[in-house]
Amino acid sequence: MATPTAKSNRLGRARAERLETRLTTEQKRLVERAAALQGRTVTDFVLASVQEAARRAIEEHQQLELSVRDSEAFVEALLNPKPVNSRLRDTVRRYREAIGV
Repeated sequence: MATPTAKSNRLGRARAERLETRLTTEQKRLVERAAALQGRTVTDFVLASVQEAARRAIEEHQQLELSVRDSEAFVEALLNPKPVNSRLRDTVRRYREAIGV
């Protein structure tokens, strides 16, 4: 549950929200050990890890979304190609002249 607070981080940005979670003793020890190995506080370690996981999840979703959309557009262009216009004909002609075909 998020609740307002007035704490600032190292960059001077106010942290106005709170995120709480419950975990097992083993999970807490794991997180504490990982934070210590990186020389961070548990809060900094958890925040950095959660932010990175969130960015990764969003990026993966966007890549998948674009991939599906692009694939559909590609298939549509193959199945229903647009008619050749004069601009395309001129481009093909200039290309052939440039490569000597």
